[in-house]
Amino acid sequence: MITRIVKMEFRAEAIDDFLAMFEKKKQFIIARPGCIDLEMLQQKDNPSVIFTYSHWESEEDLNAYRGTPLFGEVWKETKSYFSDRAEAWTLDSIHKLTSE
Repeated sequence: MITRIVKMEFRAEAIDDFLAMFEKKKQFIIARPGCIDLEMLQQKDNPSVIFTYSHWESEEDLNAYRGTPLFGEVWKETKSYFSDRAEAWTLDSIHKLTSE
């Protein structure tokens, strides 16, 4: 399993448009083979900074999604709202603690 974190910074006036677009597309993203979960986080003291945090069965599954027309459409629209360049990390889990 891998984790994909993407940090995006948006123009303040574009945040609502981005969130509306994402609301329409999120079910198609989570339905992709290998996508385990998808979460969106907003920086508390700077709402223009939004992260997506997703888990994938494998990097191959993530890359297969990134090669789809869906990703191309979502990413093209998302980039149009940016105020700064996005940053992304693909991470392997080496240890996980839970309270359970």
